Amino acid sequence: MNLSEINWEFEASGTWPQPIKVAVILVLCVLVAGGGYYYDTMDQLDELQRLENKEAELKTSFANKQRKAVNLPEYVKQLEQIQGSLGEMLKQMPTEEEVASLLVDISQTGLASGLEFRLFKPASPVAKDFYSELPIDIQVIGRYEELGLFVSGLASLPRIVTVHNVAISPLDNTKGGVMLMNAVVKTYKEEAGKPASGAADKKKRKEAK
Repeated sequence: MNLSEINWEFEASGTWPQPIKVAVILVLCVLVAGGGYYYDTMDQLDELQRLENKEAELKTSFANKQRKAVNLPEYVKQLEQIQGSLGEMLKQMPTEEEVASLLVDISQTGLASGLEFRLFKPASPVAKDFYSELPIDIQVIGRYEELGLFVSGLASLPRIVTVHNVAISPLDNTKGGVMLMNAVVKTYKEEAGKPASGAADKKKRKEAK
């Protein structure tokens, strides 16, 4: 077959030899298939991949929610226990009227333990979520056993009292193991108008009933 003798004009394609016709048809099919894949199938494959990823996310989310739903009674029980403990703690917080007498109780506990106060300075309240911290800077002098009695006595008070930033050092120019203790004693009171979330939820449930 002499290619130079072939009329390559498209209008004369009907006279082309059979192998040329087959080759041209195959090239056209490849071009059409490639164009269809590029302009249509690729977008569909990308959409398919996106949907498959979304399906995996939904399955994971469903499994997590199902696990939570199965454990819901246990979560509710734990929440009720936490709310009960929180309610007991709130009962141990002094009211505004009781703060002054609690400060007296703290100082009396120190004196009853045999300590000498060098400093007893209530600081400004520190507001928290639904309560306030009432810090008191103290400096006391006494023996180890007297300091221990003091801390133990604070823990036995009917209201919540905690001890922080404790620093104990021997007192200069003294004998008999007398020590100097610097610390911050904290008590707590509930903020007016800011009920704990558990108490607020309980109140809402009662109102709904």
